[in-house]
Amino acid sequence: MGRSRYKIHEPTYPHFITCTVVHWIPIFTRKESVQIIIDSLKFLQKKDNLKIYAYVILENHLHMVVSSNELHKTMQSFKQYTAKYILELLKKENVKTILEQLMFYKKANHKEKTYQVWEEGYKPKLIQDDKTMLQKINYIHQNPVKRGYVDEAKYWRYSSARDYEDIQGLIDIERFW
Repeated sequence: MGRSRYKIHEPTYPHFITCTVVHWIPIFTRKESVQIIIDSLKFLQKKDNLKIYAYVILENHLHMVVSSNELHKTMQSFKQYTAKYILELLKKENVKTILEQLMFYKKANHKEKTYQVWEEGYKPKLIQDDKTMLQKINYIHQNPVKRGYVDEAKYWRYSSARDYEDIQGLIDIERFW
């Protein structure tokens, strides 16, 4: 992640981030793989003071509005942990096709690894005002609706849209309103 072109100058301020599976491979189609993401985020909420304002997990990427004491380190921990346990799950479940894809699309500079789960970077965008915050939260929550997965954002299980409708979600969030 040291090669990322994106710099975080205000790590404790909210940032809109996107994490994409290498070559958009659909890894998060089973609850076990999504649970790895959720468990990691919950752990980082305690360990790194990760604040999650909004999130959505789709089949091959996720969006979040987050902040932490050192966001770049938090995201590095997140990607390392989730990659390790996603690979363990795929191997245990003998998901050869996806493992072969993760090997094939691995970047050449990752010589020490056999597989690559995440694209490099996470494109952090500093949120500087309430208007942008509302826009990003709405974008995150409407993502599954725009893709035609659900009719209303609150019906997407792996999203904070439920929390903004006063329905208990899967991860504690910092509600913006």
